[in-house]
Amino acid sequence: MPEPRSTTQQKLAVKERAGNICEYCRSPASYSTQPYAVEHIIPLSRGGKTNLSNLAWSCQGCNGHKFTATQGYDRSTKQIADLFHPRRQEWSEHFTWNEDFTFVLGLTPTGRATVETLELNREGCVNLRQLLYLCGKHPLRP
Repeated sequence: MPEPRSTTQQKLAVKERAGNICEYCRSPASYSTQPYAVEHIIPLSRGGKTNLSNLAWSCQGCNGHKFTATQGYDRSTKQIADLFHPRRQEWSEHFTWNEDFTFVLGLTPTGRATVETLELNREGCVNLRQLLYLCGKHPLRP
């Protein structure tokens, strides 16, 4: 019997825990033209479970690029690395912002592989970050 999809209660808990921002690219859902999704960090097809420790709040772009991936390529080390796991890892340990807060930069093999695989600096994300920063609403603006 297949693993059940997330419940309404789980979706609300995941959204609240994430502060309504994508747990990968940090884009706020309140400014998105597309609905956000509860994403299985370890996909069901790879044995992941539908429980809060395996669920993340994700924009459609990150969710679509990640799909069933759990690893990606780190160009710096020229090796395969695990993708960022929002329940087990801290975002700030693997990523930082460039000086104008428009690009996510990978600090570790996991960070760099995640930036590349999920295309965290997609044109739409960068444009949104520029506008949000200018109007003082960037989620991590100092």
